Amino acid sequence: MKKKLILLAAFASAVAGYVKFVRPWHLRWGATDAELVRELPGDDRVMQPQLDATRAITIAAPLGEVWKWLQQIGQNRAGFYSYAWLENAVGCDMHNADRIVPEWQNIAVGDKVWLHPKAPPLEVAEVIPNRSIVLGDDWSFHLEPLDSQRTRLIVRSRGTYTYPDLKLDPLNFLYWRGIFEPAHFIMERKMMLGIKERAERAHAQSKEMMASPVI
Repeated sequence: MKKKLILLAAFASAVAGYVKFVRPWHLRWGATDAELVRELPGDDRVMQPQLDATRAITIAAPLGEVWKWLQQIGQNRAGFYSYAWLENAVGCDMHNADRIVPEWQNIAVGDKVWLHPKAPPLEVAEVIPNRSIVLGDDWSFHLEPLDSQRTRLIVRSRGTYTYPDLKLDPLNFLYWRGIFEPAHFIMERKMMLGIKERAERAHAQSKEMMASPVI
């Protein structure tokens, strides 16, 4: 009995720690206070979100270079630059690109961005060239130039947990809060780091080529 009480207390402490410290941290990973409250394209598509996450990262590359990597995301395109081995473990057939593919540089409203070959795709709801891409109602990507050589990537997720066809609301809530949110953070963080790595490497290579003497 004592062992069960100890385990129960440890579990309760872990849950409390996650709710108080870990969840607030990952919902705003990398974002400034100003970025958290900034109105961004796509915000009006979910007026009362139960999930409201804003994450950001600084990329040492010009805005136009980062945009090239961002607009070619998708399961049947350049992938999501995240943990492909995890995505493929659930049948995503994901292949992350390490180069810019010209035929994928034309994202437009109405396009379908696939996450899984057997799951419904996200429709591109809004595109502001070199600035924003809004996928569906609840996932958006935004670029802000810091200067000519640095770009801020802001990713926002806004969604709800309640769906008419899901009757077990408490279990539904626990799934979204306890499984989906942390899993989405892990994959999204890796995606943002993947875009940063690729854009910065490509930009550095471009600068090296421009600095190389012509023979």
